[in-house]
Amino acid sequence: MSKPNVVSAIVNPVGSMRVLSSREVNILQDNTKAGLHRLFRQCALAVLSNEQEGDSAEELLQTYNDFDIRIVQEHRGLKLELVNAPASAFVDKKLIRGVRENLFSVLRDILYVSSLITSDKRFDQPDSSDITHLVFEVLRNANGFITKQIPNMVVCWGGHSIARDEYEYTKLVGYQLGLRRMNICTGCGPGAMKGPMKGAYIGHAKQRISNGRFIGLTEPGIIAAESPNPIVNELIILPDIEKRLEAFVRLGHGIIVFPGGPGTCEEILYLIGILLHPENKDIPLTMILTGPAGSEAYFEQIDKFIGNTLGREAQEKYQIIVNDPARVATIMSRGLEKVTRFRRKKGDAYYFNWLLKIDDEFQQPFEPTHENMASLELHSDLPTHQLAANLRRVMSGIVAGNIKEDGVSLIRKHGPYHLSGESELMVQMDNLLQSFVDQHRMKLPGSHYEPCYEIIES
Repeated sequence: MSKPNVVSAIVNPVGSMRVLSSREVNILQDNTKAGLHRLFRQCALAVLSNEQEGDSAEELLQTYNDFDIRIVQEHRGLKLELVNAPASAFVDKKLIRGVRENLFSVLRDILYVSSLITSDKRFDQPDSSDITHLVFEVLRNANGFITKQIPNMVVCWGGHSIARDEYEYTKLVGYQLGLRRMNICTGCGPGAMKGPMKGAYIGHAKQRISNGRFIGLTEPGIIAAESPNPIVNELIILPDIEKRLEAFVRLGHGIIVFPGGPGTCEEILYLIGILLHPENKDIPLTMILTGPAGSEAYFEQIDKFIGNTLGREAQEKYQIIVNDPARVATIMSRGLEKVTRFRRKKGDAYYFNWLLKIDDEFQQPFEPTHENMASLELHSDLPTHQLAANLRRVMSGIVAGNIKEDGVSLIRKHGPYHLSGESELMVQMDNLLQSFVDQHRMKLPGSHYEPCYEIIES
């Protein structure tokens, strides 16, 4: 493998973070398990490699195994020293402005979460309310709230591994949203996370909107596999996938889902599971599944799986629109108007959905070990929200086994995850996952895919 082009440089800060305490410097440079240097280095490398195609965190870290990032403390404040960083992040040996902003966002969020969790006793054994407040505080610390702005934040979910026509369609939908003055929040990566932002950026330009928001929400386990795309102008790193998902639904005012793989299915199951809670029955949150002509089979498979596992009520929580970007945007616009009226009537904040009830099953971090995956209860006699939570965990584990560094390492060491449960339900799951494989939605096109799971009917 050829040696990559690299650049070493000293980087000045942007934003408000200009000084660090000696304790903060020490923990960021600590290579032990108790320190943050490994996490900081991995997330920083992901930000610096945002122009590169790939979805393997392990491969990225191996390619730039001699990359390092160091804190430089001077009497005038903080600087970062980058050693052997990807050259694509630089122009004439100067770090691109957007990359620099995101780099310091990494520093901000990693330090803040570490400080919050270690100093606040609430988070030793957090209950549901504590977890919601942690999500709130991370978003607030990142200046993620504009308090008086009318609801206009549309969350766009979808796969990083999508066909070209699907990617172009996400741009068309984003364009229609941008023309209607909506802002975009995605998982910050490539594919269906990049396309809507790119389209909305053009829509904003036509409407002469200069302060458009393109928020990327990520977490340490996935950022290296789905590096922030260049359109992201507000990068926020949550501690884990569950808090990232909660941040999406608390911060966003409507959800659009494009074609994707197990990660997108995880997001769909997460939101449906929440919307099925009786306390959320009257809370407006428009959810649209959409894609170009030719994507019908994908949505039919998802819809069939949800109907056969979670029932008709679950299917009523979303609508499917194929090949009609303008209609998607129009319906979303009407949905945002409902959200505005509802929040105003209830006195709920425009910028954070406090009223949404999220059960503990959707908040507690799930570690996708072989033991945990094998012990998941997958039976139709479970309460619907509990089954949705466990199906979400299945998809989360498959994402980990496909692209996350720790998950890939576990699969290499112990073989594929074993998934077992009620016979008919497992047939439904096998059909869904196989459709993702057949449609090349597990990895980037051209990548050879070895399944990280085995379906075992009980």
